[in-house]
Amino acid sequence: MPRPAFEKKRIVRPDSKGRITLGAKTRGVSSYAVSESADGTITLEPLVEIPAREAWLFKNEAALESVKRGSKQAAEGKVRSRGSFAKHADDDIDE
Repeated sequence: MPRPAFEKKRIVRPDSKGRITLGAKTRGVSSYAVSESADGTITLEPLVEIPAREAWLFKNEAALESVKRGSKQAAEGKVRSRGSFAKHADDDIDE
C-alpha cells in the first residue's frame, strides 16, 4: 500500500519525561507502531485494535463481505424492519 503524502511539519517539544502530545491526531487511535530508521527518523503508524472476540470476522472473508454489503445497503436506505427480536433475548445459544 503506498504511503500517503505528508502534511506540513509542525514542531513539538518533549516534556521533562520525554513525552510528546499529539492532541487531536490521536482520535480513534488505540496505539502506535514505532519505527526508527538508521538516521534516527522516528515514524509512528496509528493502529486501531479490535477485541479478540471480534477478530474472527476479519479472518472470515465471506462474513466480512456480508457485513460490508449490509452496511452499504443500510447506508443506501435499503432496509426493512423485521420487528422486535426481544422474545429471543433469553434463548440459549449453542456455541
